[in-house]
Amino acid sequence: MEAQLQQQQTGHPRRWAILSVLVVSLLVVVLDNTVLNVALKTIQEDLGASQSQLEWSINSYTLVFAGLLFTFGLLGDRFGRKRVLLAGLAIFGLSSLISAYAQSPGQLIGARALMGIGAAAIMPVTLAIIQNIFPPQERGRAIGIWAGAVGIGIVIGPVVGGALLEHFWWGSVFLINVPITMLGIALISAIVPETKNPSPGKIDPTGVLLSIAGLSLLIYGIIKGGELATFADAAVLVPVLTGLALLALFVWYERRSDHPSLDVTVFRNPQVSTSVAAISLIFFAMMGALFFLTFYLQIVRGFSPLQAGLWFLPFAAGQMVFAPLSANFVKRFGIRAVCTFGLSLLTLSLAAFLLMDADSPMWYFAIVGVIQGAGAGSVMPPATTAILAGLPKEKAGVGSAIQNTMRQVGGALGVAVLGSVLSAQYRDQITPHLSALPAQAQAAAGESLGATVGAAAKAGPQAVAQIQAPAFDAFIHAMHVTVTLASFVALLATLLAFRFLPSMRPAAEVPSQVSREPQEAVEAVQGH
Repeated sequence: MEAQLQQQQTGHPRRWAILSVLVVSLLVVVLDNTVLNVALKTIQEDLGASQSQLEWSINSYTLVFAGLLFTFGLLGDRFGRKRVLLAGLAIFGLSSLISAYAQSPGQLIGARALMGIGAAAIMPVTLAIIQNIFPPQERGRAIGIWAGAVGIGIVIGPVVGGALLEHFWWGSVFLINVPITMLGIALISAIVPETKNPSPGKIDPTGVLLSIAGLSLLIYGIIKGGELATFADAAVLVPVLTGLALLALFVWYERRSDHPSLDVTVFRNPQVSTSVAAISLIFFAMMGALFFLTFYLQIVRGFSPLQAGLWFLPFAAGQMVFAPLSANFVKRFGIRAVCTFGLSLLTLSLAAFLLMDADSPMWYFAIVGVIQGAGAGSVMPPATTAILAGLPKEKAGVGSAIQNTMRQVGGALGVAVLGSVLSAQYRDQITPHLSALPAQAQAAAGESLGATVGAAAKAGPQAVAQIQAPAFDAFIHAMHVTVTLASFVALLATLLAFRFLPSMRPAAEVPSQVSREPQEAVEAVQGH
């Protein structure tokens, strides 16, 4: 007992080596999503994936990941965090291998859902292990390094993906995960200690199933609406309404449960609900925008996957510069001012895409990327601080988990809604020009820019000459409509932040409302 108390004060003797192993485990999860973005065009060509199938290749992972984050945190507490982490890495590595050799879009979507299970097991337990092996005085620095790995993954993901696609087939962006997870399993088995929570919470399988089923049906209906270019069809309305009904049932059930997977009562606090809404809307707008920008860069502008990946670096640079500065801005100007400023930048950057066409100078794209990254970097840390500051200290962990979950949900809805708007608008604009293609190819060719260009290439040089310019024009029009909607979403988040967030909350006031330990974590996670 005495040795245990001493370790709590001094930390595990190999804690920094353990941290480096945990960071590698986390990096593989973060890298995967950003690596995938630059591979979408190649996957579409090689697997013959439709626009909706590409959206599902992203969202199948995100939905499962978001839905299981709470559950795997509790499983780690109950059965051992090291054990759950090893299982998560094994599932992630195996499903990455399956993804790499998928022979159809359906196989890829299923394998990506399995990857989401592995990622949900890895993310929460790595942080819980860090909290257990580091003494209080070093915990903030350790969590800062853990969060910095997320920022690094965002930065290098598109570049790594582009470099792999320059030399190998699209499956390499998944195959690279296999040796990393194998190394992680070996090192974790060797040096990471087992830790458990002596009083673990109860698992809520009903809540998990209701949330995943409700969100999946809602998103399926939205994506189907984009595919059919109408939201009035029964094939769209039935899943959307069923999904909404299941989500309403989920909220009703969670309010009455003594062990909810999502503590919906915290949303009664307007500061918490506004901050969560702002984070969700940010990811809604940004993930949706990132989806179409990949096709703009690689098809309209003709960049290679590596070049396209490099053009995302200005966004990452803006985020990495402004995120660490946001804590000082909050101390000086307050949470409301900083969040409103960051969201205004984000709104401006999205609206700026309205001025982009097929021949716009790329320095303009880079400037817009920096502004967008600065806006996102300015909002995320203070919004997270506002969530924790608005909750009693015993619910600090709940607040952090809610923020992670709603971020994933917002991103999934953004890809679904904005991807569907893009698809419907593109089909509407390109349909009159498809007569240059064979009749049997016209329906499939109208679904996306990639499908149109691919069908034209198969039909021959004359078809390419006739249809390429109208296809680019149709895509630019669809992109403008989509970013207009994304801009309004970001503007809504800005107005909510200005209306409901606290005007001033210096750092000195925060510890009185939440424990010092969660606050240290938040201040350290400035790049998350």
